[in-house]
Amino acid sequence: MRASRLTEVLNKLIRQEWAAFVWGPPGVGKSAIVREVAEAAGLPVVDLRASLLDPTDLRGIPMVKGGEAVWCPPAFLPKKNAKPGILFLDEINAAPPLVQAAMYQLVLDRRVGEYELPRGWKIIAAGNRAEDRAVTFRLSTALANRFIHLTLEPDAGCWADWALTHGINPIVLGFIRYRPELLYVKPEAVSQTAFATPRSWEMASDAIAAMGSVDAARDILPGIVGEGPAAELIAFAKTSASMKEINAAVSDPEHCAIPTKLDRLWALVSWFGTNAGTSSNVDRAISVLLGRLPPEFSVVLARDALKKNPRFIQNPGFLSFVKQHPGLIL
Repeated sequence: MRASRLTEVLNKLIRQEWAAFVWGPPGVGKSAIVREVAEAAGLPVVDLRASLLDPTDLRGIPMVKGGEAVWCPPAFLPKKNAKPGILFLDEINAAPPLVQAAMYQLVLDRRVGEYELPRGWKIIAAGNRAEDRAVTFRLSTALANRFIHLTLEPDAGCWADWALTHGINPIVLGFIRYRPELLYVKPEAVSQTAFATPRSWEMASDAIAAMGSVDAARDILPGIVGEGPAAELIAFAKTSASMKEINAAVSDPEHCAIPTKLDRLWALVSWFGTNAGTSSNVDRAISVLLGRLPPEFSVVLARDALKKNPRFIQNPGFLSFVKQHPGLIL
């Protein structure tokens, strides 16, 4: 399922008691979505990496009390009477079978030995699939049957919506919209260290910001997203709308030249969408460009402007565009 659907599903599943397991390839945002769901619900997250545990870690260590041995639970588990939250079992299927076996009682019965998970705490797990060439152990049927299983698939549209409000470089955003199939490229071999994922495109955006431009980062990008996607991004940056063209559109949107090639159009639309609400000149240019761009690009720009700056719904240019194209923005 897409990231937007997964978010919607998890928002509802945290209202019931059954644990959920989010499957998906590395770098597609499984952990980030769980944290965003928790933040939206006002719940703290305890991130427990199962792959770092020994089988005995969950039960704790024994001590003598009143002539009897009692178990002291580990400090990383939620304390008794703690406010409701989410216990996030990340990389659970990267844990060896004995550690998985130690999880059985915690996931199903919400307890381990003498420890009991406080009321109101929900369990969500996440892990990579065997076909993703990640380090995994087969999830035992006994543990698997204790979860509601959900699979997250990379989706360029959902990622673009996220990127718009998370500071992703407009060139990177425009490129993924132009070449959505490169958002995630499955590694060809276990030994391949750099490949394209939503996470690595965010890393590429940060590297470009640190270096100052795509060209300045040209020898770094292959080590982030892989040789092929990096070469295409560099070529896209060279041919896409330049800052000179973008500045011309900001200062004189009524008479500026409108690109005709798809890559240049995506770069132009992504820059204005990313910068919506940053100045009155930018918002004015957007309102004019909505009437000059090809309709399919105007729709993307209008939606981007609304996501970045909800007050844009009152913009006269936006209202005029909606009147001329009813139903397209929904």
